[in-house]
Amino acid sequence: MGDHFIRDPHTGHLSTGHEWNGITELNTPVPRVIYFFLIATALFSLGYWVLMPTWPIGTTFTKGLLHDDVRADVTRSVKLAALDRAHWTQQIESKSFAEIQKDPQLMDVVRESGRALFGDNCAACHGRNAQGNKGFPNLTTQSWLWGGSPEEIAQTIRVGINSAHPDSRSSQMPAFGRDGILQRPDIDKVVAFIRSLSHPGDKTIPADKIAAGKEVFAANCVACHGDNAKGSHEAGAPDLTDAFWIYGGDAQSITNTVWGGRQGHMPTWEGRLSDVDRKILALYITDLRSPKP
Repeated sequence: MGDHFIRDPHTGHLSTGHEWNGITELNTPVPRVIYFFLIATALFSLGYWVLMPTWPIGTTFTKGLLHDDVRADVTRSVKLAALDRAHWTQQIESKSFAEIQKDPQLMDVVRESGRALFGDNCAACHGRNAQGNKGFPNLTTQSWLWGGSPEEIAQTIRVGINSAHPDSRSSQMPAFGRDGILQRPDIDKVVAFIRSLSHPGDKTIPADKIAAGKEVFAANCVACHGDNAKGSHEAGAPDLTDAFWIYGGDAQSITNTVWGGRQGHMPTWEGRLSDVDRKILALYITDLRSPKP
């Protein structure tokens, strides 16, 4: 044995003859536990190959002694889910909105399914919490352009607003300033009057402008918004007396609306969502609404 192969006095192992900076490498055997895990892994693999679907054979594969088939399990689960869904979809389809709202079990289904439907189809515009974004209305209030009953909401979902559907709900606010219908002083007056409706008692709004704006409003706006400015579901005109604004209720936002007009758009969901899904959405949205302050 050469001088380089030295037996370590502490472990009893021979060195390999390699040394780096005074550190001698020992010829240490592989720990027995490693052999144990290697053997266990090999046995497990062999058992798995025998018991489970494993090896491809042309257009098929070995089925294994257990004949476990994940695809069949998924197919079976889907069929069971479809049967379960068919049970409550038939009830939702056949019952009226009022009957469904009185049925706690069906409303649990509506809340669960409606949340998913809303998130997939409506949240991009109205927000995950349905409280709207600028240009898209808050659906959790009692303030509705075309009516807030489940039946009216379902119709709006079906045909859309200013959409391609032949029965689409249609409305447009004229551009009173851009098209020269009103001059800027009159626009300022009517904006002051409109702000006074939703901000009663606001002393920063000049009283003379409010009075003058009321006359401008009566001459140009009541046809859609009504004498009391509470809007019209038939025309899709919003209530101007509450605190809910689609495009903003501050002076500049209202001025922009009066000056440039507005034409909101909502796509038709007929053909995209089934009758039952649209009905669930209408019920889900109705269930979200909070009392009007």
